[in-house]
Amino acid sequence: MLQLSAAGKRFGPKILFEDANWLITPEERTGLVGGNGTGKSTLLKVLAGIEQLDYGSLQRTKGMTLGYLPQDGLALSGRTVFEECLSVFDSTRDMERELEALSTQLAELPPDGPEYATAARRFSYLDELFRARDGYALDAQVGAVLGGLGFGKEDWARLTDEFSGGWQMRIALAKLLLAKPSLLLLDEPTNHLDLETRNWLEDYLHNYPNAYILISHDRYFLDVTVNKTVEIWNKRVHFYTGNYEKYLREKTERRSQLEAAYKNQRIQIEHLEAFINRFRAQATKAKQVQSRIKELEKIERIELPQDEETIHFTFPQPPPSGRTVVEVSNLAKSFGEKHVLANVSFTIERGDRIALVGPNGAGKSTLIRMLAGLEPPTAGAIKLGHNVAADYFAQDQYKVLDPAARMLDDLGASSPKVSQVTLRSLLGCFLFSGDDAFKPLGVLSGGERNRYALARLLVSPANFLLLDEPTNHLDLRAKDVLLDAVRSFTGTVLFVSHDRYFIDGLATRVFEVEHGGVQVFPGNYEDYLYRKQNGDLTASSTGPATALPPSPTATFTVNSDGGSAPSADVQNGSAGKTKRLNPIKLRQIQDRCEFVEEEIPRVESSIAHTEQSLGAYVSVDESQRLSNLLDTLRSEHAALMSEWEDLSRTLEQQSQ
Repeated sequence: MLQLSAAGKRFGPKILFEDANWLITPEERTGLVGGNGTGKSTLLKVLAGIEQLDYGSLQRTKGMTLGYLPQDGLALSGRTVFEECLSVFDSTRDMERELEALSTQLAELPPDGPEYATAARRFSYLDELFRARDGYALDAQVGAVLGGLGFGKEDWARLTDEFSGGWQMRIALAKLLLAKPSLLLLDEPTNHLDLETRNWLEDYLHNYPNAYILISHDRYFLDVTVNKTVEIWNKRVHFYTGNYEKYLREKTERRSQLEAAYKNQRIQIEHLEAFINRFRAQATKAKQVQSRIKELEKIERIELPQDEETIHFTFPQPPPSGRTVVEVSNLAKSFGEKHVLANVSFTIERGDRIALVGPNGAGKSTLIRMLAGLEPPTAGAIKLGHNVAADYFAQDQYKVLDPAARMLDDLGASSPKVSQVTLRSLLGCFLFSGDDAFKPLGVLSGGERNRYALARLLVSPANFLLLDEPTNHLDLRAKDVLLDAVRSFTGTVLFVSHDRYFIDGLATRVFEVEHGGVQVFPGNYEDYLYRKQNGDLTASSTGPATALPPSPTATFTVNSDGGSAPSADVQNGSAGKTKRLNPIKLRQIQDRCEFVEEEIPRVESSIAHTEQSLGAYVSVDESQRLSNLLDTLRSEHAALMSEWEDLSRTLEQQSQ
């Protein structure tokens, strides 16, 4: 469908990627990953035809259609939301208007005339094509997508000009999803979506009929939507089968194989160099020395890429607060006639890690600002506990920074007791190294200023952190590091995030903000969804998370035909004696066990050989074949191990 051949792209003197070969098929379900600044968005623009390659070629299949969604910057105007989305079906709607005109014409023409026959044939053709395009359900399609992306019916008749940039991007996404191009290119489509809308988009993409490639910094979203991962790393494009989690495992394995190959090659080179240096002056060894020199020159040196630069930091551990951090009683907030929150009461205790969830506009940011003391409540009370010191990180925290101030000077002014060496080290942890520390804040990008704002927050420790979208502008690796740091923080954390993986890995309680109230759920986001889906809305605002009952476990024995079946303990619900097998059946099981024991080492040897072959890159197709073979061998190994355990258990029971 689309093919890159020996493709390369530069950004000034910097090479983003080179020698990229990528065949994109109609079944493509790909996540494009890599660190900030590696060229992910540029590559997506190249595929969309917005930017040109500096090297290589890009070929497209005739007749294919492309749809591209940038990170931001789109602005729509002049039509209502519904009309704007319906505009993607203009050709189908033209067809509908022609059908109406033909219907009127057929009603007026004499049935036995030639004009009637021509109009009837045209009507029949258009009607069949119109039905194939599902033309009678266009309004329903538009309504379903708009509803899924969070637009209420009252929004459909509003002009697109009235919506903010984030909602404008939702309208653009809706148009692309409705158009269903042959290849959908989405650059961080979840940036402006809340959790509920992300969940809907996951389901939509799961059933999307055509190919798509997406960039996302939401690890969970990648895990559930893609079956192939393409990484831009070290100026090369690397291909992995599977979702993001599998990509991480395979990347670690490839790195280990490369390091092993590098070590073996260094040993070989050192031996050759030692021989050459030892016998170079001896005439009798001249022939052997020349042979070793030629062998040394032919060796294609393996290079180990530098480890990727990642943010590493830990929160300063703050002085402890009292057991009760915040008590909220009958809290209410209104903006004029708009009531955001009403009669809200809850308690936050020391060590809680609370996720605020709910649809956009429900009042999450308003609630967190009131807890931070930046927004006065309309009614009710917020009482901080003993020795509680709060720090607040806003979505647009970087906007309050002085653009003229140099980074290091601004950081030093906010924390005069901290040494310059410590401040430089902290900035280095956030990828501001060397002369970057002296840059004015105004020249930094939004993402860089957001990283700096996080660093600024860390310098002065507080025991109650209020974080509103702290993962914005952080890549996947940086999010993981931030997650580990917050996990090890001994204070109390309340945060808003639309990153499901981040919430699942951090939250001990979930506060759902919706319809003017706050419902408290114990556990992480998975526990919250389980309770919501099963109608269990009972919640406790204090106390530990409730553990879900464990699933019953079953043991297995080998039945009379050699297969595995639930044991009598499971079938009867009580312990019973093991059934004795006849000698012939027992011998068959022993033979099978011996065969499996011999087969396991063979499969393990094949796995090791395939892993070694995978370490030596030949081509994309060969790497794909070896990866598929490796998955098959590992599944076979797991099945053999499971069978061996069952057979061994049966033989052990028979010997008792």
